[in-house]
Amino acid sequence: MASWLLGTGILLIHLMGIVSAIMALMSSRTSQGAVAWIISLLTFPYIALPAYWFFGRPRFYGYVSARGQRDTVLRRVLLRYRANVKPYVAPSSSADIQAVEQLAMMPLTHGNKATLLIDGPATFESLFDGIDRAEQYVLLQFFIVRNDALGQRLKHHLQRAAQRGVRVYFLYDEVGSRKLADSYLNDLINDGVAVSAFRSSRGFKHRFQLNFRNHRKVTVVDGKEGWVGGFNVGVEYLGENPRHGAWRDTHLKLEGPSVLGLQEAFWEDWHWATDEVISLNWMADTSSITDHHVVIVPSGPADRQDTASLLVQQVIHSAKQRLWVTSPYFVPDQGVQDALRLAAMRGVDVRVMIPERPDHLLVFLSAFSFLPDMLRAGVKIYRYLPGFLHQKVMLVDSESATVGTVNLDNRSFRLNFEITAFIPSRDFASNVEAMLEKDFTHCRRVTIDEINQRPMWMKVVSRAAYLMAPVQ
Repeated sequence: MASWLLGTGILLIHLMGIVSAIMALMSSRTSQGAVAWIISLLTFPYIALPAYWFFGRPRFYGYVSARGQRDTVLRRVLLRYRANVKPYVAPSSSADIQAVEQLAMMPLTHGNKATLLIDGPATFESLFDGIDRAEQYVLLQFFIVRNDALGQRLKHHLQRAAQRGVRVYFLYDEVGSRKLADSYLNDLINDGVAVSAFRSSRGFKHRFQLNFRNHRKVTVVDGKEGWVGGFNVGVEYLGENPRHGAWRDTHLKLEGPSVLGLQEAFWEDWHWATDEVISLNWMADTSSITDHHVVIVPSGPADRQDTASLLVQQVIHSAKQRLWVTSPYFVPDQGVQDALRLAAMRGVDVRVMIPERPDHLLVFLSAFSFLPDMLRAGVKIYRYLPGFLHQKVMLVDSESATVGTVNLDNRSFRLNFEITAFIPSRDFASNVEAMLEKDFTHCRRVTIDEINQRPMWMKVVSRAAYLMAPVQ
């Protein structure tokens, strides 16, 4: 009897492995991911089966986007506020910008001021000053919040805002901020701050959505000022962690109608996490100083398209003379790899800046498997030397630039909720160009010889790491 039960159990596990492999074949968003799951499920179902059900879901279900849904409360509010933005909608000057607008499902607006914030002290000084100026509300979300000196400073600014009657909404990712103490959150709640984790797997129906993350870093004050970019909250982002050393990152402050795009993304995220539809200011406020054009591009695993990957490919294809890219995690999908190589082959100055020091070993090793093809095609790879490079920036010719949260890897392309500011304005692009030119002086250029001279064991390990990229 016992042997019969054991045999039946083994048979059922293998049958479930076959069914799951078919599901992976039909639903995986990359052929590489499908192959990895199918082989694992058919060969090692005892281990792969629970892993697939917890980490292999291709889409994030249940998330309501006002831009992508019909007949919802969010949708009705969105339609009302979009009418307020119409006077500030800029005509698309090219098909390239129209493509970005379609991906974003948000319009290009004028009357904005986009200010680069380079490194931690400038970023957090600007952000804290903005919180202190708040009169109505503060919306704030980060992937990582730590209960260290910088986290305490943030908490005090939020507490003071709440104590003077400002509504404060604090959203964090429960995986990225898994070490955040309950006492930190309770201190905020006791002072009237509305606090919530993003709760990727909330509810019984969505219990397997554990591999998705909300990687956005957004702050909005009164619907008039907004911040977005690469920074999380922790002393390492100020360069004060000996393990990482100096920290190179870029954030962005926005003023004008584009702030409502950041606000909309937070509003949708808060609705997912709490089921609340919070009342906000949707009247567009313009900058009287500058006139940058901006499109806010939210992206995530609930999208019908692979928005982040398509955005990066569109930016690459639009480059004519120059394409400079920075990313701490560089394991792009095949479409982005091909686009980078083709851009270099047609004479574009393609430069990719990545860290010299690894932060995630698997991601670091993965890059070695495809860098030779990149280098042979003419893509220039640079490694940043002074410390850890964490900025996510792209520069196209002298015409446009992006600043946001998207890394060039599968997690950002398909598993994370991300957000990017696309700014087709020459004035802003020139500021980004000057910033990156300075960064390149602190880099070394990678050569094909150093890649080819790796020992065989490292080539094997790199290739194996790359095969795991779709499920990282």
